[in-house]
Amino acid sequence: MSDVKSIAELLSEEGRFVGTTSGVSMEPLFSDRRDTIIVLKNDKRLKKYDVPLYRRGEDYILHRVIRVLPDSYIIRGDNCEEKEYGIRDEDILGTLVAFYRKDKYYTVDNMLYKIYSFVVVNTHCLRFFAKKVRRKLSRILRKLGLNK
Repeated sequence: MSDVKSIAELLSEEGRFVGTTSGVSMEPLFSDRRDTIIVLKNDKRLKKYDVPLYRRGEDYILHRVIRVLPDSYIIRGDNCEEKEYGIRDEDILGTLVAFYRKDKYYTVDNMLYKIYSFVVVNTHCLRFFAKKVRRKLSRILRKLGLNK
């Protein structure tokens, strides 16, 4: 029998999870397998800009609340185009409270983090439009032999 506990078990039993991030959905804030997050069990209603940890199938997801609805949340990763609908309070395992990014410690109360959260949520359309334009220009330049 394994003594390894799941993230859900750690949050349920100890009220806390500390671990390394995986994936690119929260870039540029978190890089794949570089940054460490601290998540605490949360029983209260989330607010816009909070970063909950929840499960989608077998995967653990750490994405940002972009809108609070009366009975659910709309959530999106900082580096994702698609919104996730119907995430309810009972789906939330915990909430990000602090993290180590490049070995520097931050809490979600840090003013720079709060500014980042505001900017990343409120410039989403502009950022992804610019990303699409850059991709199209890059393809055109490659076809013309001007960019390799």
